[in-house]
Amino acid sequence: MRAMTRLVLPALALMLMLPGCALLPDTARQVKLESRRARATIDVFTLSGRIAAHQGQRRYSASMTWRHAPESDEILLATPLGQGIAELTRDAAGTRLITAERREFTAPDWQALSTQMFGFSLPLSLLPRWLVADVPADALGVSYDGVGRMRHMVAADWWVDYLDYESEAADALPTLIELKREDIEVRLKIDEWQLIPIPNQP
Repeated sequence: MRAMTRLVLPALALMLMLPGCALLPDTARQVKLESRRARATIDVFTLSGRIAAHQGQRRYSASMTWRHAPESDEILLATPLGQGIAELTRDAAGTRLITAERREFTAPDWQALSTQMFGFSLPLSLLPRWLVADVPADALGVSYDGVGRMRHMVAADWWVDYLDYESEAADALPTLIELKREDIEVRLKIDEWQLIPIPNQP
């Protein structure tokens, strides 16, 4: 099992996983609340995996490494054989895309940059919260599974489905996420997580 900072007290996760252990409704709600609060503290992470996106006849797929922090992002895209495709970065100056041919594009935000790259806008500025299943306050149609993990939500006009997690624990992080909007579909397969939660504020 991967070494990672756990989000919810292990005892609560174990209680959920025990065969034949039925949680009282109040206890189940408390576990869900604790899980949501803990996920909200995740603000720095690195993940590696794969992304596939298509709109109509346009189709893209690549392996991906994403290093995220509140003040910056670095996304590296490569072919399955490891050949670099593009590097996307964000900092106080804006966003940049550098291709394998060393062509450089700049934009004020992620949405504009993804439009330059793919021909359609992707919710890259929202994804860091969605990736850790941190539910935005304005999300609609939110549903959870039996242990309180996010299964579905609608946010910013995107349908977001959490199809798999790294384990059955309540604090598990997503490993397969599907996003849909009109004729755009994006699938993210996360192979490895590394994260650092922000300490609780007094």
